[in-house]
Amino acid sequence: MNAADTAFVLISAALVMLMTPGLALFYGGMVRSKNILGTLMHSNILLGTVSILWAIVGYSLAFGGDVGGIIGNLDFMFLKGVGTAAKEGIDNIPHSAFMIFQCMFAVITPALISGAFAERIKFSGFLLFTTLWLLLVYCPMAHWVWGGGWMAKMGALDFAGGAVVHMSSGASALAAVLYLGRRHGYGKQSFIPHNLPLTVLGAGILWFGWFGFNAGSALAANGLAASAFVTTHLAAAAAAISWIVVEWFHRGKPTTLGMASGAVAGLVAITPAAGFVEPMPAILIGLIAGGLCYGGVLAKNIFKYDDALDVVGIHGLGGTFGALATGLFATKAVNELGNDGLLYGNPEQLWIQFVSVVATWAFCFVMTLILFKVVDVLVGIRVSQEDENKGLDVSQHSEVGYQL
Repeated sequence: MNAADTAFVLISAALVMLMTPGLALFYGGMVRSKNILGTLMHSNILLGTVSILWAIVGYSLAFGGDVGGIIGNLDFMFLKGVGTAAKEGIDNIPHSAFMIFQCMFAVITPALISGAFAERIKFSGFLLFTTLWLLLVYCPMAHWVWGGGWMAKMGALDFAGGAVVHMSSGASALAAVLYLGRRHGYGKQSFIPHNLPLTVLGAGILWFGWFGFNAGSALAANGLAASAFVTTHLAAAAAAISWIVVEWFHRGKPTTLGMASGAVAGLVAITPAAGFVEPMPAILIGLIAGGLCYGGVLAKNIFKYDDALDVVGIHGLGGTFGALATGLFATKAVNELGNDGLLYGNPEQLWIQFVSVVATWAFCFVMTLILFKVVDVLVGIRVSQEDENKGLDVSQHSEVGYQL
């Protein structure tokens, strides 16, 4: 047991926890003022609901003993045996430190999805969907990649959540918006962000917290954590620049929203690769991700789906690119527990990453469609047109965000 490693992982867990309120601000500033509280609630309530679900059964399903490569067993249900002793295979920190670090990942992932269906979902339907999604989508995904499941056995590389967090939320977001349909008036009237300073503040908090997200995934205060910290920052910086450059050429002006979105796109893309690639490839990943995700956001206008806050274009596309880029740029020189990618003489790794991408998108997309249908039948999933016109703050929570 190592005191420095334990402190580092606990601080990293706190940083990841802060990302969820940061995400709430990032999303909240982009919606109309009548939906600010409803949007904040979609992220912040998950600090409550997901944390309790994780402690009762979610952690065990994700990280319990492997059952057929698909799911964990119930050995850790109600956190039985999850205490101050080390977890098998992770002997430098308490088991409880690893559990709570992973809890914060479980909290923010369904919160990411909420940006796609912002301004039109019932709060009761949201809570039920999130509960089912965590147990039936997130926990299996976490087990497949990090808990000894079939993707881990196949050799898929995902340092901090390209598949588990970003592709899963992006694929689920696409399924959600296709099921729910567009907001009333979408394509006919402007849906203008009501408070971009709030969004920029949220992006800054996300960037700050992401160091815990990625560097913390080393699970030790060591050289690998430092490497992941550096690659994380450089990719975000590069993507913030490339997004606004592309936007400048395309729209004629660089925007603050573009800068914030570009930084997040870079953070998303580097997440699976952070602990496997060197700094210069990380910059290249960020540069490509900024322009690519900008194009992904424009795609919703071509295909006419209403991804309100660009979850598919940033998290779905960015996570997918990051996973594939890991198959290109990964090197054992950074992480001997990883593998070399295509550009380091191992083309098989790129194929493994591709298989993991296809499996993640297919599983998460189909399961989300099924869960939305189930929730719609049980409690309803979309607010009425009248409630949507009033705004979620009044119709779902009987309060308003601003008294001006």
